[in-house]
Amino acid sequence: MTHTRKINEIFYSLQGEGYHTGTPAVFVRFSGCNLHCDFCDTRHEEGTPMTDDDILARVEQYPARMVVLTGGEPALWIDDALVERLHRAGRYVCIETNGTRPLPRGIDWVTCSPKQGAPLAIGRMDELKVVYQGQDLRPYEGLPARHFFLQPCSCQNTQETVRCVMQHPRWRLSLQTHKLIDIR
Repeated sequence: MTHTRKINEIFYSLQGEGYHTGTPAVFVRFSGCNLHCDFCDTRHEEGTPMTDDDILARVEQYPARMVVLTGGEPALWIDDALVERLHRAGRYVCIETNGTRPLPRGIDWVTCSPKQGAPLAIGRMDELKVVYQGQDLRPYEGLPARHFFLQPCSCQNTQETVRCVMQHPRWRLSLQTHKLIDIR
């Protein structure tokens, strides 16, 4: 059975945020999201239907082992079959998700960026990345993450975010370095 998934873009760059900042990666950006955050910096509504063969052919054009499934919300589109195909191609599979939908098995690294008020449907998080807008961090601190990152909202409140991290040392600062150095 051939799966068709709605892809916004596939590109090669450096991971700009969180734990893997600076690591070369192939980004597979899926179209669409089940949430509509007013601070979202990604135009992900448009997309092209692609089969798993199409996706793998594009991913294999690049030398990086790391593949980042992102969006929009990739959990709307991915399944065990795609993750298994990426693994068979020798890739380390990461996902950036809002955590509101269950994830397929076998994902190597889960970055969860929860949005206020949206219930979570995942129990594993390698890293938690909260876009900081002055909210109370206590509700996030009980989540099952190994690493906690606080990120300024669209690079607009960096000093406020730094102060918050300094007051809550469990958290680490995550900057959108791809924006700061003007890469994709």
